[in-house]
Amino acid sequence: MAGLWYEELEEGMIFEHPLSRTITEADNVWFSCLTLNPQPLHIDFHKAAETDYGKPLVNSLFTLGLVIGMTVADTTLGTTVSNLGMTNTTFPAPVFHGDSIHTRTTVMSKRPSKSRARQGIVNFLHEGFNQDGVIVTICERSALMHFKPAADMG
Repeated sequence: MAGLWYEELEEGMIFEHPLSRTITEADNVWFSCLTLNPQPLHIDFHKAAETDYGKPLVNSLFTLGLVIGMTVADTTLGTTVSNLGMTNTTFPAPVFHGDSIHTRTTVMSKRPSKSRARQGIVNFLHEGFNQDGVIVTICERSALMHFKPAADMG
């Protein structure tokens, strides 16, 4: 499915994204190592066993990337110029190997760009949930979006 153009996104729209994904041990270890994050809480089962959680936590930046990535096909695939920022990101519950994540997006606001013709700024709220419906991450994302091409306006 192609993403939506600026004009097709309306404030208050809610997307219950159909994709879900189970996070594996390999996902977590590889991501942590690829990003040079040596935190034992993510990559050392014995050290993680000594923590409050008793087992490794999934790297929160992997969780955030997964949650936002799951939204692309329904919202911004081929229609975004760039991400402008991510704010108010929280991780209210831990994510562990074996958790399955699904995502909801709400269009919070939008406005035409003041400096770029035929582009606008859309603010999304992304919420990630585990298999039990527990919210594991929240992020507000601002994206610069293309207007619908003039040929498609007819």
